[in-house]
Formats: sequence, structure tokens, C-alpha cells
Amino acid sequence: MQRRESRLKKIRAAQRALEERERQSAEKAGKPRTEVQQAKPADKEQYNFTDPESRLMKGSDGLVQGYNAQAAVEPVLQLIVGQSVTPAANDKQQIEPMVQVIEQQSGQRPVGLLADSGYCSEKNLEYLAAIGQSGDPIDAYIATGKQKHDEYHQPCPRGPLPRNATQVERMKRKLQTKVGRVIYATRKTIVEPVFGQIKQARGFRQFLLRGLAKVRGEWALVCLTHNILKLHRLCNA
Repeated sequence: MQRRESRLKKIRAAQRALEERERQSAEKAGKPRTEVQQAKPADKEQYNFTDPESRLMKGSDGLVQGYNAQAAVEPVLQLIVGQSVTPAANDKQQIEPMVQVIEQQSGQRPVGLLADSGYCSEKNLEYLAAIGQSGDPIDAYIATGKQKHDEYHQPCPRGPLPRNATQVERMKRKLQTKVGRVIYATRKTIVEPVFGQIKQARGFRQFLLRGLAKVRGEWALVCLTHNILKLHRLCNA
């Protein structure tokens, strides 16, 4: 009976945590106060008792309980110039926080940006467009979806885009140009090797700690190690 009561207590606490998480999400989305107060978690929403701050995410081997590790890499030496960890299940809203992280950790805002289709969303692209209007643009090339091999060889459509074209449509046209295709193709030689070196060469495939703060510290240490090894090889070349 004592074990049953303790389990029920944990389940009720988990339910309250899910409801609070949903209210915070509704408030962040700018919903009216009444909707925020009445926000309820979906039936499929889950809570992890071992690490409540982690989230269920899609991985290469299916669904995993974990975190979303971010890293920005400069193109010359493959040094990591910005890193962070978020509990967000995808990258649809991660451009703005990552630009801020890069500026904070490297001391300057990037002038160019390459990202895969996971970062393609109206919110991310609208943020970049707003930066461009402020006079300090970032020349971004973000894949709008997975492309088939023959798409790279198709000519760019002629004629101007309609005035009401979405940011995603504008980015798609930008990537269809000869310059856009060439620039975006360099991404596979900049950031992809870094993740390969961290995962395959150094065997880092899962976090050993629990809790967002500790996981962020662990990822920061991994990225710092990567940079030290790169600089060591450069100095001894």
C-alpha cells in the first residue's frame, strides 16, 4: 500500500508538470489568457520520471528519450564557434537562439549561415529576413526539404517570385540558383565531418548525465575537446 501511494503521488506530480508545461507553451505562443489557463496536455504527451527535462525525440534508430544538441562550425578550421543543448524536439525555432549563442560565445555575429532542412520554417526565415532589414544581414542558405539527386541539375525557374511568396518559397528559389547550389554543397565539408568525428572517432553517442544544466555542461566539454584537438593538430602540423 505504501508503494502504491508513493507511485500515485509521483504520477499526480507528473500530471501537474505536464499541465504547467502546456500552459507555458501556450503563453509563449501568445495565446489569450483564458486559453493559457485552460491549456491541457495531449493524451499522447509523455513524462520521463528519470529525467523530466528530457523529451521524446526521433533518432536514427527510432524514438529516443534525450536532448537536442546544437553546434555551429566555422568553415576554415572546422572549429565549433557556438554550441548549446535544447529540449526542443526539432530545430524549427533554433536559428534565432543559435545566432545569439554564436555571437555570445565567439564574440561576433555570423555573416553567413548554412543549415539543413530541419531548420527550415517560416519562423526561422522570418527572423533572418528581419535581421537583413535592420542593416546587418546574414547570408543564409537553408535547405527547404530533402532533394533528389537529379534536382541539383535542374535549371533555376525563370521569372520573379510573386509578391506574396512565403519565406520558404524565396529560400527554395535561392537554393535553385547556380550560386546557391554551390554554396550549400559546401555544408557537407564543414559541419557534417565535425559530428562524424565526435560520434564515430570519439565514440560520443549519448549523454551520461541527467538534467538540462548538466547535459549542457557535458556537451560544452565535448565541443571544447574537439576544438583543443583541432588546434593541437594545427600547431603540430
